[in-house]
Amino acid sequence: MEKRIGVCNLCEAICGLELTIEDGAVTGIRGNPADPLSRGYVCPKGVALADVHADPDRLRRPVRRDGDDWVEIDWDEAFGLVAERLRAVADEHGRDAVGVYLGNPNAHSLGFQTHGVPFVKALRTHSRFSASTVDQVPHQFVAWQLFGHQLLLPVPDVDRTDFFLVMGANPMASNGSLMTAPDFPNRVRELKARGGRMVVLDPRRTETAKVANEHHFVRPGSDAFVLLAMLHVLFADGLTTPPAYVDHVDEVRDLVAGFTPERAEAASGLPADTIRALTRDFAAADRAAAYGRMGLSTQGFGTVCQWAVNLLNLLTGNFDREGGVLFPEPAVDVVGTRVVGPGHHDVWRSRVRGVPEFAGELPTATMLEEMTTPGEGRIRALVTVAGNPVLSTPNGRALADALDGLDFVVAVDIYLNETTRHADVILPPTTALERDQYDVVFHGFAVRNTARFTPAVFERPDDARHDWEIFDALAERLGGRAVGAEPAALIEMLLDAGGRTTMAELREHPEGVDLGPLRPSVPGRLQTDDHRIDLTPPLVVADLARVERSAPELADGELLLIGRRHLRDNNSWLHNTTRLTRGRARHHLLMHPDDLAERGLEDGAVVRVRSRVGQVDVEVSAVDDVMRGVVSLPHGYGHQVGGTRLRHASGVPGVSINDLTDPGLLDVSGNAALNGVPVTVRPV
Repeated sequence: MEKRIGVCNLCEAICGLELTIEDGAVTGIRGNPADPLSRGYVCPKGVALADVHADPDRLRRPVRRDGDDWVEIDWDEAFGLVAERLRAVADEHGRDAVGVYLGNPNAHSLGFQTHGVPFVKALRTHSRFSASTVDQVPHQFVAWQLFGHQLLLPVPDVDRTDFFLVMGANPMASNGSLMTAPDFPNRVRELKARGGRMVVLDPRRTETAKVANEHHFVRPGSDAFVLLAMLHVLFADGLTTPPAYVDHVDEVRDLVAGFTPERAEAASGLPADTIRALTRDFAAADRAAAYGRMGLSTQGFGTVCQWAVNLLNLLTGNFDREGGVLFPEPAVDVVGTRVVGPGHHDVWRSRVRGVPEFAGELPTATMLEEMTTPGEGRIRALVTVAGNPVLSTPNGRALADALDGLDFVVAVDIYLNETTRHADVILPPTTALERDQYDVVFHGFAVRNTARFTPAVFERPDDARHDWEIFDALAERLGGRAVGAEPAALIEMLLDAGGRTTMAELREHPEGVDLGPLRPSVPGRLQTDDHRIDLTPPLVVADLARVERSAPELADGELLLIGRRHLRDNNSWLHNTTRLTRGRARHHLLMHPDDLAERGLEDGAVVRVRSRVGQVDVEVSAVDDVMRGVVSLPHGYGHQVGGTRLRHASGVPGVSINDLTDPGLLDVSGNAALNGVPVTVRPV
């Protein structure tokens, strides 16, 4: 029996692990109490990490389609075939006829961080899409405009705050998102023990809302009105204490003058007196932090919401302040070194709808129309890397049909899933336990400054390839340049450049090195040319007119659809893991009992949910955890099992919320509006 240090790279919490190895197999996983960030915490997903490594469903060698069957081929043949087919499409139809979609797990892979970008550049296409535009782009869009870099995101100092305002986020299930906060349940207990207060605004009484001091329902898509009203109250009551390095405070006062608490109440259902009281309490707290996540970002006004959250922190003196929000200072600083570019906007536009790119990507909600609309530049080949857009992007059923109409599809993925089953070739990389890991991205969003390098637990099998080896091989065959160096060597150079720790120190301490709590770093940390913050960036200010024009009224009988996540879910995968899917299936529709009664429906019935783009049939559960007028389906279900190796451990595939979400609904940043979609619910 052997003990090894590992890391879970399934979500942003990046928990440190202790693994027990017997006869070449993982027989036990527990949280590593010596890890300075996760402090011994691990969620059920981390314990299931060994299931992925040993999963019989996991692909281990390249396969190509042969009619309705899959045939294993060797790596050289696979690389040659992929390069040949992609070159042929580009030569005949132009470079933009080759599209690429990057899924969420790429942010969790060191190999993609170091080698994936050169591979994507080798494709030389503008048809680039990723999970970011169904997730987080409003955060990046606002950070680029306010702070000068898309990844310079202020993080709540949850370990020292006295007042934590959480909007549209569920860190009890996520352990933080764009706020790497493993062990969040204990961090909440510590907040309360020091006399602190957590208030949650959400259309669902989430796991986080249930442990908060207060929870208030807010109608989906109306958060902008609430936040703008809070800014209105700050000015009306003389509660603003902005820092010296911000500009255009008076202009903000004028912009929010018409967004009164009464107007916010009409839009959101949150009483005007509650809005005033929360604003005053937030401004009066010694140390306060406002945080908004998926519910704010994945709606029609995501950018305005994230701008207003930042201004709430800035104007109350809680920005760059202990116990407020601060910028992490990671050992590998991709912001300060410009390893990742600061961002840009509207350098090119999508072919069909004319939607601007941001940071080199087009909105994923435009991908379907770019495949199906005839004309020059239509996407005819697609590369997917660790992504399942059929389940995770708008109008997934139509996207699945569109994939079958392409000339060629290649997937870099370990599973045959709802998207990769449409591929011609699948290239499976090694999994987390077989490769080195340094969390380049998530140390930069963490609630404490730490660094950790985790060597691979198992050797790479001879007939397997790491993702970075796949990217290098394809880049070379497509006429690009291979990176050459291994990821660990590149991280060592970046650590040396940062000067906060070294690879030698991290190898000596695989549990991680503590670099201390977050600390003030502004204005020096700002990436703007003058090291100042313009509070009124034109792209945000222009969108306020759209907020003004918006109307909360729905057609007769319509409800608003929102998503949800669960601690045992990992987006669209891990649902074939028995360990995580025991008990009652979690993919039912949640609906308020009064809304059920109004429609003559009963708890447990199968109902038909219909939106503008599609419909699904699903079991409904009566709960008072959702506000009236709101229904909730989880993200990532809808597994297609007929005729494939796909399975769901519960025996029930569920339905996909993204058969209902509408690609026509976008935020100004290009992010898909997945929350607040109008739907009807009827008996089947």
